[in-house]
Amino acid sequence: MTMPLDATVQRTEAVLREVSRVVVGKRDELQLIMIAILAGGHVLIEDLPGLGKTLIARSFAAALGLDFTRVQFTPDLLPADLLGSTIYDMSTGRFTFRRGPVFTHMLLADEVNRTPPKTQAALLEAMAEGQVSIDGETFPLPQPFVVLATDNPIEYEGTYPLPEAQLDRFAIQLRLGYLSELDETEMIRRRLERGAVQPRVQQVVDAKGLLEMRHAVEFVSVHPDVVGYVVALASATRGHAQVEVGASPRSELDLVQMARARALLNGRDYVIPEDVKALAVPAMAHRITLRPEMWVRRIRGEDVIGELLRRLPVPRAATP
Repeated sequence: MTMPLDATVQRTEAVLREVSRVVVGKRDELQLIMIAILAGGHVLIEDLPGLGKTLIARSFAAALGLDFTRVQFTPDLLPADLLGSTIYDMSTGRFTFRRGPVFTHMLLADEVNRTPPKTQAALLEAMAEGQVSIDGETFPLPQPFVVLATDNPIEYEGTYPLPEAQLDRFAIQLRLGYLSELDETEMIRRRLERGAVQPRVQQVVDAKGLLEMRHAVEFVSVHPDVVGYVVALASATRGHAQVEVGASPRSELDLVQMARARALLNGRDYVIPEDVKALAVPAMAHRITLRPEMWVRRIRGEDVIGELLRRLPVPRAATP
């Protein structure tokens, strides 16, 4: 293993340790978010209120040395409130662009499904290309740029489900779920011990360091058989009887890149099929559209991807 890979593994473990000092439990979910960030992807957390989604986002931003902005998405939020707008400067007699909260390293789009589709769509260009276009002029966003969005899966009154194009911009979707009783006891114990002092996360790297870590992922090789496995999985979703729209090519690219990041975190400079299998559900389940009648049968995207993983032949784990 080359030095860039070794250094990235050490930095990543340090980031996860630092975040875990504040966020109780959820080690697997934290690692999944870290993998998506390393792969240059965006994260959608679909879960109930009060499960620590904001704390997780703030903790990762602090440990990674990233600028952090939280935007509460509401029904009256306009695209200009998110991206910024052109205003007239009386002192100079010129129009100037006032940047919105999207100009940050890590954007927490809280309850993104509470804002209308017009404002949701304002994020599409930012998430896909790292830039925004206002009045015919293009403005690059700070790099790295990560969107960590949340939505509430149980409240449908006054919400706007994310369209397929928006969902496809998220590298992963995950659910946190409740802590175990043991972890909840530990959470309360930590709160009682620290008193009124807010938990602090120490910075491990900075924005430049994260970009270097992302570059290290490019040194992880992928065997052609593993690539074929990813393509076969995506192709199978498109011909599945329960699926109306299958996985996109973007989902394949994201899955391969995240598999490389997972391999790196596990001390390998090559991807094995288990990396793909571990990430296929969070990377693809939200990006397929089931036939309308499936909701009656309570079939979810996770069920379809899980079935395909069990059915498709797995290539032998051969090193390149």
